[in-house]
Amino acid sequence: MVPENYSQITEFLLLGFSEEQELQPLIFGLFLSMYLITMFGNLLIILAVSSDSHLHTPMYFFLSNLSLVDICFTSTTVPNMLVNIQTQTQVITYGACITQMYFFMLFAVLDDFLLTMMAYDRFVAICHPLHYMVIMNPRLCGLLLLVSWIMSVLYSSLQSLMVLRLSFCTVLKIPHFFCEINQMIKLACSDTFLNNLVMYFAIGLLAALPLTGILYSYFKIVSCIRGMSSAQGKYKAFSTCVSHLCVVSLFYCTILGVYLISVSTHSTHSSAIASVMYTVVTPMLNPFIYSLRNKDIKGALKRFCGMAAIKGTTVLGLKNSQ
Repeated sequence: MVPENYSQITEFLLLGFSEEQELQPLIFGLFLSMYLITMFGNLLIILAVSSDSHLHTPMYFFLSNLSLVDICFTSTTVPNMLVNIQTQTQVITYGACITQMYFFMLFAVLDDFLLTMMAYDRFVAICHPLHYMVIMNPRLCGLLLLVSWIMSVLYSSLQSLMVLRLSFCTVLKIPHFFCEINQMIKLACSDTFLNNLVMYFAIGLLAALPLTGILYSYFKIVSCIRGMSSAQGKYKAFSTCVSHLCVVSLFYCTILGVYLISVSTHSTHSSAIASVMYTVVTPMLNPFIYSLRNKDIKGALKRFCGMAAIKGTTVLGLKNSQ
């Protein structure tokens, strides 16, 4: 028997950060700026890697894929929020909400897997330098990426199907700026025990395994670096890991921070604000972290910008001559 307050759901309301109208232009400008910086920074990384043959190595292959995933990850939430602010609406259809939730989880898990693969790449490069190109061959890199995509698709499909089986009441307000799975489960009127069980088990498994892989890789890297006799060799080996360590720390610390805030305050509004750190800020900072401390990336960017400037000058000269 279905209770009377159950209904066929067609739409949800995304409450966002604030319902005060005077704050909406500020929120719009802030998120538009962060989104454009994210797009521009990550696109530059992809163009630099693809245009420079010196960067066609496993490390930069994974980095360019990370930049692509970060663009997609941010694009699942921010553009919809900006459109809602601009049109002064909070409505998102049921289908659009499920779709947004699916792709958000897909790219979040892919991010996690890519960071793990990059840690493994640094482990092989430092601990087995003579066999690096043999171990990290194009076939293995492609296979690792394919497995990551399959695992991510399976995870997000499972979670989405589990939400589709739920029945919702008439209260359809999501206190967030996107369709976050935990908030959607809380809105359900039907039994959510199985959903919570599957969600926390899958999240725990997919968080623990990659993090274990990253920690093990760096444990072996530190052991190898400590065994080096040359101080210059130690510095050079460690410097290749600094950017990745910063990105991994930012990724996991922000997620942990959001979890602790949601548990300690029990405030969905505070949780929504804190979630900006890993949904928007982390993808925005990643290209800067990798480019500012990486001579290869900076050199490739300079060459790419130089080539673009030369092509622009040539085209302009041809137009003027005509």
